[in-house]
Amino acid sequence: MASLPKLVDKSNIDSFLAGIDNVMTDCDGVLWRLDELVEGADTVLNNLRKLGKKIFYVTNNSTKSRETLVQKCESLGFIADKGEAISTSYIIAQHLKQINFTKKVYVMGTTGLTSELDLENIKYTGPGPDPVPENIFDLEKIIVLDPEVGCVVIGFDQHFNITKIMKAASYLINTECIFLATNRDERFPLRRTDLNFPGTGTFVNAVETASGRKAESVGKPSPKMFTVLQEKFNLDPSRTIMIGDRCSTDIMLGKNCGLQTLGVLTGINSLKDYESWAASDDPELWKLLPDYYIPSFRRFGPIITKLSFLKLVCS
Repeated sequence: MASLPKLVDKSNIDSFLAGIDNVMTDCDGVLWRLDELVEGADTVLNNLRKLGKKIFYVTNNSTKSRETLVQKCESLGFIADKGEAISTSYIIAQHLKQINFTKKVYVMGTTGLTSELDLENIKYTGPGPDPVPENIFDLEKIIVLDPEVGCVVIGFDQHFNITKIMKAASYLINTECIFLATNRDERFPLRRTDLNFPGTGTFVNAVETASGRKAESVGKPSPKMFTVLQEKFNLDPSRTIMIGDRCSTDIMLGKNCGLQTLGVLTGINSLKDYESWAASDDPELWKLLPDYYIPSFRRFGPIITKLSFLKLVCS
């Protein structure tokens, strides 16, 4: 058995905050759900900033460029700037830049991804709708592969279909073609519907199955999501906390990088999950447990607001 995460409340909030200089937070399921603010999240993040903490918005959502991520933060009441916004689209572009990639990318994704490639002058093809003929075997006559493509990138793509799977898998026949995924998130953390909203991991799995190749994912829990920030801002991992709702990505990112971790129960994983993992005999499940947890930002907000007010009065 493993110990359950510690509940953060007014009895231990001072010592909790004293050990933190930098706050990395997931977005979907933690700060918002689609375009709906998670109640209290803006209050908590903005007041943590007032308390002197560095804030970073970290998302596996490849539909967001850094610019659009900042715009969304601001529209929902969060203070944010471009240097604090880290999306998988940005990480993909930076990774290709670092390896001196000079060919063309086949993109299964949206303008959030292609806009970051544009900023680094990386050529690409593929985004947007791709028709499916009534007889799918006609694809053999329709599809013309671009000989300049040297990388396949899979992000979230609402136009995902068999035509795109066939193109991606065909490029990947060339073993020198790089295969990247923005993330492997199974689904979106929606609670207002009974529908299961598939995430990018669904698309990645399909292309991996068709091609017989494994994609390198740059999204959480890949350490790349932290090392970009660490290098740029000289962050101390031991004084950095990762906040998230999905333990297999958010919390594991923290564990993979030596960060402190805080689970928020407003998205994918629940307290029942924590209890089940802690009671298990499987050490792999213990790794999913965060160091701390809060039920919601709504209940956490008044505590942080009071502390930020006291700091303002006493300064």
